[in-house]
Amino acid sequence: VDFLCFRTLCCKGPPPPRPEYDVVCIGLTGSGKTSLLSRLCSEATDNIVPTTGFSIKAVPLQNAILNVKELGGADSIKKYWSRYYQGSQGVVFVLDSASSEEDLEVARTELHSALQHPQLCTLPFLILANHQDKPAARSVQEIKKYFELEPLARGKSWILDGSTVDSMDTVKESFGQLIHLLEEKDHEIGRI
Repeated sequence: VDFLCFRTLCCKGPPPPRPEYDVVCIGLTGSGKTSLLSRLCSEATDNIVPTTGFSIKAVPLQNAILNVKELGGADSIKKYWSRYYQGSQGVVFVLDSASSEEDLEVARTELHSALQHPQLCTLPFLILANHQDKPAARSVQEIKKYFELEPLARGKSWILDGSTVDSMDTVKESFGQLIHLLEEKDHEIGRI
C-alpha cells in the first residue's frame, strides 16, 4: 500500500506547459522598453543601449511565456514598425511619463496609430506609463486623459498602468493582466 501511495505522488509527470503568446513591444527611444523586459527576464540593466532594429525575448511569467518582439523607437526605425506586427497576439506600448510635452505628443500619435492599425486594432494592449519614479512623471490618470484613451480605445481590450524598473512586482502584475486578456481572446477564438 505504501508503494502505491508513493507512486501516485511521484509519477504524475511534468506539469502542463505554460501557454506562449507572441507580443510586440513598441514605444519611443528612452521610454524604458529594454530595461523593463531585461528586468522581467532577470538580466542586468547596467549597459543598456537603445535598440536598433528589434530584439526578441522570451519573458517567463507565472501563467504563460510571452515571446516579446521589442522594436526600436528611433525615428529611423518607427516607420518600419508595421512590418513586424504580423502574427502578434498582443501589444505592449511603453511611454515615458516624465518626458517633454513634445515627446509625449509623439508617443500619443504613435499609440493612436497602433490602436487603429488593422493588424493590431483587435488585440489586447498593455500601455505602461513608465518612469513613475521620476519627479516630472505624470500620473496614470493624467496620461489616460492626455492620450484620450477612453474615447479612442472604447470597445478594445486595454490596460494602462504606471511602471518603474524599481518595482518589478507591479510590472509583473501588469503583464499578468495582459496574459488574462490574451487568454480571454484565446477563448473567444476557440483556440483553447
